[in-house]
Amino acid sequence: MRAKLASIAGLSAVAMLAAACGSSSGGSSTPSSSASSSSSSSAPAASAFKSCVVSDTGTINDKSFNQSAYDGATSAAAASGGKITAQFLPSNSPSDYATNITDFINQKCGIIVTVGFLMGDATQKAATANPDQKFAIVDFSYAKALSNVDALVYNTVEDGFQGGYLAAAMSKTGKVATFGGQKLPTVTIYMDGFYDGVQYYNQQKHKNVQVLGWNEKTQNGTFTGNFTDLTAGQRVTTTLISEGADIIFPVAGNVGLGAAKAVQTADNAAGTQKINMMWVDTDGCISTPQYCKYFITSIDKGITTSVNTAVKAAQGGSFKGGNYVGTLANGGVGLAPFHDFASKIPASVVSELNTIKADIISGKIKPATKSPA
Repeated sequence: MRAKLASIAGLSAVAMLAAACGSSSGGSSTPSSSASSSSSSSAPAASAFKSCVVSDTGTINDKSFNQSAYDGATSAAAASGGKITAQFLPSNSPSDYATNITDFINQKCGIIVTVGFLMGDATQKAATANPDQKFAIVDFSYAKALSNVDALVYNTVEDGFQGGYLAAAMSKTGKVATFGGQKLPTVTIYMDGFYDGVQYYNQQKHKNVQVLGWNEKTQNGTFTGNFTDLTAGQRVTTTLISEGADIIFPVAGNVGLGAAKAVQTADNAAGTQKINMMWVDTDGCISTPQYCKYFITSIDKGITTSVNTAVKAAQGGSFKGGNYVGTLANGGVGLAPFHDFASKIPASVVSELNTIKADIISGKIKPATKSPA
């Protein structure tokens, strides 16, 4: 589903919905076991349509943001019978963005998918200079929509709100926590939703569950400064656990693996599973199965599906550009399955989450967000 906005004012509002983990420094170019510089389900024809992904920093196999985008391209290739190929170029620093985009333009890619809020300017400049080149960008939209850019953003304040409510309902200590990789609107929109979901739980249940690591009202909180430093993620999470948090929500891409390690370490030391967490962007039980037992849920956005759709549209001739907003209503954001927690979450809480979803879709509940700052 594509949500087209009719006015420049509306499009300006859309920019406030950009949601997830763009990164800014460091990173490896090593692909995941499922990723390669070219991928398709069978030997591609000589004239195969090229889908080309420029990853943000943080590695292509970050188990989250970059990987989800590349999976969208590779899944389109796999289903095409050799008509589509998928390849990527890694960005080791922001200075690589424009160079990688230019490289792919020179390779005559059918569509170039750029990944991350920080690539907004580089993508716009390339798209303006090359009006016949098709682009998609994850986590950025333009106040004035570009006809050759499919801008993909996700209103994760909505499912972040659900996640915060669920965390509050499942906490035994009365303290939950969230932290970010970098203070970007694509990060803080998740944290805003999580924070306000906890406040809604407190209001409904007359409780006082505290949120460590972020305050939606003041827009102050805890950040590791990047999306690549697993040690920092482990250190921050260990601190939050020491302060009493028993559910952690890292909005930090690859740094979340450090958080998961800290949760695992704390539970092993306790001899029982007292600390749990939520994953971000994609279903962590699929992308990071070794930590699934600690994931109450994942607060998702449909990066893979929307990139897959953009690639297929470009290859099939139905590409139109413009801005797409993923919401609870159109399935572009949502909570992942509960997996190991399916039998642990009370039925009453599941029912309340379903009601919250319906109320957000209807407008009865309006999750707050100050993103972008």
